[in-house]
Amino acid sequence: MKAVILVGGQGTRLRPLTNEIPKPMLPMANIPFFEHTLRLLKSYGITDIILSSGYLGDHFRDYFKDGSHLGVKLTHVIEDEPLGTCGAVKNVEGLFGKDTVAVLNGDILSSVNFEHLLLFHKERGAKVTLTLYSVEDPTAYGLVPLNGDGRVTEFVEKPSFDQVTTHWINAGIYLIEPEVLKYAPKGQNYSFERGLFPALLDKNIPIYGFPYSGYWKDIGSPQNYLKAHHDILEGRVTFDYHGQEVKPRVYIADGCNISDKANLFGPSIVGKNCSIDDNAFVFSCTTIGNNVKIAKSAKIYDSIIFDDVEIGENCIIKSSILARGVRLGDEVHIDNLSVLGDEVKVGHRNYLAKGIKLSPQSIIKEDQIRF
Repeated sequence: MKAVILVGGQGTRLRPLTNEIPKPMLPMANIPFFEHTLRLLKSYGITDIILSSGYLGDHFRDYFKDGSHLGVKLTHVIEDEPLGTCGAVKNVEGLFGKDTVAVLNGDILSSVNFEHLLLFHKERGAKVTLTLYSVEDPTAYGLVPLNGDGRVTEFVEKPSFDQVTTHWINAGIYLIEPEVLKYAPKGQNYSFERGLFPALLDKNIPIYGFPYSGYWKDIGSPQNYLKAHHDILEGRVTFDYHGQEVKPRVYIADGCNISDKANLFGPSIVGKNCSIDDNAFVFSCTTIGNNVKIAKSAKIYDSIIFDDVEIGENCIIKSSILARGVRLGDEVHIDNLSVLGDEVKVGHRNYLAKGIKLSPQSIIKEDQIRF
């Protein structure tokens, strides 16, 4: 079985983190998130993988190349213009054989079992099988009602509350038989959810829903991106990350210089070549990237710190995200899901909170902002 991974989106909900890097290339526990998807597929013997990208697509090709270092064969296809979820797959159908194809949205963190999914698909003679996940509030997703034998009866995209008849949503992981793509137009922006799938239902072509109760997270917002890190660190989803366990659930990579007077609490990760000075605290559910400098008496709580960040003395960072190359002066307080883009510079004694987002290369002079 081959796989197609769709990574063409611009990641607008995650800006400014995605201004200069595509969403699936963002670090997840200090490795590109997309690497987790490749490792998941490989664990089920799916090694022939087509990557359909658009926005900043060269990042994938430059980093992963042909995928051989991960034991997979990657074929890169970069769209000149966005083609939509189905249009992107139609665009690469010439690379398929006649076998079933797995299609995955590139911003989903999951532990779905592809062996079980394929068995379900084959046993029911499905032409399309959608992985479904149950959520409390399905109004931001696509509802997928089923009949008694698990066959899809309709698709309801982003329903209002009075349209909610089920909590099963489209989880963005499909198995399709290549023959169904003959119903999709070539070279057009075309959607699975609003285009092909409803068209197949109209033709009475069998589409089934595979209810999935394992781990699933759409990482496409700052809240979900941060929560996914928490889930990884707390062991809710299997994830490979670098570093030695120096104390219970505290992992530190090579080349670090950590003061004996620093305080680290698990679960947490510290990347390569970091320095952490006297009386600094790294609290639970924090991920520290590579080449990060944390000055004395700084405190970091349940946050994500990218590579090459410098944090001044007596800073406090809570539930926030600092992108690559951020520089913080002394006594800077960052709180409440604030997001700082690449190479932001914040002078002494600023207080950033209430989900503030700073564009890359922004400069905040000392004593300028206090929420």
